[in-house]
Amino acid sequence: MTGGPRALSHHGADSAGRGNKLVVLGVFVADTSYHADRMPRIGETLLGRGFKLGPGGKGSNQAVAAARLGAGVSMVTRLGVDAFGDTALATWAEAGVAPLVTRDPDSYTGAAFIFVEAATGDNAIIIAPGAAASLSAADLDARAEAIAAASVFITQLEQPLEAAVRGLEIARGAGVTTILNPAPGRPLPDAVLSLCDYVTPNETETEDLTGVAVTGVEAAREAADRLIARGAGAAVITLGARGALYHAPGRSVLVPVISAGPVVETTGAGDAFNGGFATALSRGVDPVEAVRFGCAVAGISVTRPGTAPSMPSLDEVEALLARV
Repeated sequence: MTGGPRALSHHGADSAGRGNKLVVLGVFVADTSYHADRMPRIGETLLGRGFKLGPGGKGSNQAVAAARLGAGVSMVTRLGVDAFGDTALATWAEAGVAPLVTRDPDSYTGAAFIFVEAATGDNAIIIAPGAAASLSAADLDARAEAIAAASVFITQLEQPLEAAVRGLEIARGAGVTTILNPAPGRPLPDAVLSLCDYVTPNETETEDLTGVAVTGVEAAREAADRLIARGAGAAVITLGARGALYHAPGRSVLVPVISAGPVVETTGAGDAFNGGFATALSRGVDPVEAVRFGCAVAGISVTRPGTAPSMPSLDEVEALLARV
């Protein structure tokens, strides 16, 4: 299907009849966001400009983004038996995400420290994944039926690599489209990349994967070629203000940023993009148009504070795309 992003309002289906179902493997964390003029030095205490507690974690954010865009989303993870775990379930219930969750009374639900620079909205993050750190291949085997029934499987690297690899293997074996958002960045073996139809790193993560410093679009293309040579089907490299590069054998397209207004906070932008990209692919949209759709989702998210709470609805995204 090569129709534009507005086709997402019509529920399509892939050749296996899976519809627009997504399974997300990842982590939920409670985001504790601190706004300040700068990061404190070791031993220093600063007065902040604001604080906010809210739902986060890359996998959870991507699941919420996709569900708000109308996808049928299931989330595979582990939570503690605590207030933050209850927050996760309430967040997903509000967005329409089905939990495929094990609750662990011997651990805790993850949490994240987020520093937000007041002047720019740029951020730095520390994550303690808690119970999700014990996700294993067995957790994915227990959810194999749901993964095989999906049209898209997406994961990140906040949980153990073993779990991500097993999820990708199950999805690949069932003919499900696979997306790896390799964040946080780290080197990966070729065997992992070969399980991925799409790899979606940002500039820093691309350098971690390939050794290529992404100083511009041509450097991004060089890095993308390396990822494809190592087994990835296609690379989608997010380039901040430059937009996002879709790069596959025989096709390379730079999709520009789609602005929805002044930037308030960039914390959830990558997750908004990945949730939008995965949703569009699940509807059978051409991958370059899916990248454009993801850029629109991210463009709206950065005009709002927070991560999961900043994710837009399908109507909002379609209205933005109709104006650009």
